[in-house]
Amino acid sequence: MSNIYDFTATSLSGQPVALDAYKGKVVLIVNTASACGFTPQYAGLEKIYQELKDMGLVVLGFPCNQFGHQEPGSAVEIGAFCEKNFGVTFPLFEKINVNGSDAHPLYQFLKAQAPGVLGSEAIKWNFTKFLIKKDGTVFARYASLTKPEDMVEDVKKLLAE
Repeated sequence: MSNIYDFTATSLSGQPVALDAYKGKVVLIVNTASACGFTPQYAGLEKIYQELKDMGLVVLGFPCNQFGHQEPGSAVEIGAFCEKNFGVTFPLFEKINVNGSDAHPLYQFLKAQAPGVLGSEAIKWNFTKFLIKKDGTVFARYASLTKPEDMVEDVKKLLAE
């Protein structure tokens, strides 16, 4: 596996999505949760998605319940929460694991390509972000504390390439 286009994920509505559908776009992949201190980042993610989607940005949200059980809901509940509270229109996928032996293959790839602090591959918390170049390779990994608006400069740089 050399880029994200080699993977498939299941949408929140249960449909398989080949990630090669996003070829040529800058992709921001985020593990999300509905009951986390970082949950308000949904608003920032939606804002940069709306501002930059016509230039080629797509945001992909992957709900995860591995951190403090902060994403306990069903797919329907997650979708309704995100739409009602944050107006989320970017693609959301089914709840996955990002760590451990049953981590989604996409996340196994992302973590190997862009390790975190001190080379640790493990995702530390909700709203860890991976910015992907137009060729499907990982540009950077951002910690939960990094707000979506703080990544706009990097996103615009990749969109201009």
